[in-house]
Amino acid sequence: MATAYCMKCRKKIEIRNAQQITLKNGRPATQGVCPICGTKVFRIGKA
Repeated sequence: MATAYCMKCRKKIEIRNAQQITLKNGRPATQGVCPICGTKVFRIGKA
């Protein structure tokens, strides 16, 4: 699973409902939800 840093919880978590997206400049990224607080989390780069 992909991990990201949750700004609200202030710790590294595993991304729930992770989706592969592409930024405007063509770089890959992963977007999902924090399983603890429900905040949207984001990580640039392939997972």
